[in-house]
Parts: sequence; C-alpha cells; structure tokens
Amino acid sequence: MTLIIDTHCWLWWLSEPDRLRGSSVDLLRRSDTTVMLSAASSWEIAIKHSLGKLSLPEAPAAFVATRMERERTEALAIQHAHALAVASLPPHHTDPFDRLLIAQAIVERVPIMTADRAFRAYAIDVIDG
Repeated sequence: MTLIIDTHCWLWWLSEPDRLRGSSVDLLRRSDTTVMLSAASSWEIAIKHSLGKLSLPEAPAAFVATRMERERTEALAIQHAHALAVASLPPHHTDPFDRLLIAQAIVERVPIMTADRAFRAYAIDVIDG
C-alpha cells in the first residue's frame, strides 16, 4: 500500500508513536507500505520551526532528511497538477498545507493518514492516524 502521511502524523510517528492508533503504527511499519511525505510537509515543518512553533533537535533540513531515510519515507514533490487542484477543492479546510496534501491525495489517487477529521469532507480515502 502507498499512502501520504500528514505532517503531524509523521512527527508523531517519529517521536510520539503512542499518539497514533495502533493499527496505523502497524501499517507504517509494514515492509509493503510506501509512506510518502509531501514537500508541503517539509515546508510546514520549516516554517513552524522558524516561527518557534515547532521544536526540533536539529535544523529542519537535517531533521527531515535523516528521519526520512531512517524511516524509509519517500519524497512526494509538489507538481503543478497538485497546486492547481487546490483551486477545485471546496473550502471545508482552510489550512493551505492541508489543502495541498488533500489535492495531492486526489491527484495521486492514494489515501492519506491524518488525525484531522476535516479531511473526511473530501473525496479521498482517509486512514485515521
């Protein structure tokens, strides 16, 4: 299975896996699961860190890169199709990072793991984080 992981779920998986559902942790650990982290999540992590809203043990560039490698997380680039798909989304969610993740899930036709219930208002498969 291939899935996109929402930023908060990825951070929880790294440092507070007990915040995730047990079935979600099991899914993330399976060797046949491909976990994709969007460049939008890296952007969100960098911004929140620079604003002092996210504490990390090292700079975001090093943190994200080393954790992606360690956890076998695939990079999901932001394509023009992803960015443009945001325009067709109803305004159920106003967070720009989350709207881009939702658009990516739609365009890529993969589920997204999140604890954010607002994602359920969209025509995507949601895995509860």
